[in-house]
Amino acid sequence: MSLKPPKKSDLKKSWMNPKPDRGIKIQPEYHLIVSEGTDTEPAYFEAIRDTINRQYRKRIQLEVAGEGDNTINLFWKARRRALDSANGYRHVWVVYDTDDFPAEHIDRVVDLCREQSTTDTEYHAVWSNQCVELWYLLHFSFMQSDIHRTEYWTKLNHHLVGIDAGIYEKNRRDMYRILRPFMDSAIANAKRLDMMNQGKPPSKSAPGTKIYELVEKLKPYLP
Repeated sequence: MSLKPPKKSDLKKSWMNPKPDRGIKIQPEYHLIVSEGTDTEPAYFEAIRDTINRQYRKRIQLEVAGEGDNTINLFWKARRRALDSANGYRHVWVVYDTDDFPAEHIDRVVDLCREQSTTDTEYHAVWSNQCVELWYLLHFSFMQSDIHRTEYWTKLNHHLVGIDAGIYEKNRRDMYRILRPFMDSAIANAKRLDMMNQGKPPSKSAPGTKIYELVEKLKPYLP
C-alpha cells in the first residue's frame, strides 16, 4: 500500500471525498394519556404535557384526552384513539378512578391492558382507589386509612391552606404547579401503599393509586 500523499489532481475527484454523514432521524417516543375525567385529570396532565413537549419535543411527546367515560369503556376509547392515530404510541395510559363502579369492571381494565399490549404499544391501567385526589394528598402525607373520597377534600383544603395555596376545587388548573415541589414524597408514599396492597386487585386496594407509575416514567423530563 502506497504511503504517498494523493496527487493534487485527484483531490477534486468524487471518490476522494468522504460522503456526508446524514444520520438517522430518531422519532420521539409518543405517549397517550386518556382519563376518565374531563377537568381534574386533564388539567394536571396537560400541565405536565406542556412542560415536556416544550423542552423535549424531539425526544418525547405527550397527548392528553379527557373522555368522560369510565373503566372498560374508557379502555376501548383509549385503544381506538391509539389505533386511529398516525403517531404510533409507545405507551397508552388509561387513567380512571374506582369510585363506586362494579369491582369486575375496575379490575377488568388491568387485564385488558395486559392482553392488548404489543411489542409496539404498551397499555397501562392507571387506577386510583378511590379517586385522583388521593394522589394529590400523598404529596403532603402518607395515608392508609380507607376513608370515603368526600373526606379527601377536607384534608386537601387543610394542606393547601397550610402552604398558602387556597382551597381545593375539582377544576383547578394549577394543581401540578402547586404539587410539583412535593412530587418525590408522593411517589414514595404511593409506592408504600402499593407494597401494602401487593396481591390485591385494584377494587380491593383502598387506598391505592398507580398514578405514580406514570409520573415516575415522565419525571426525568420534568425540571
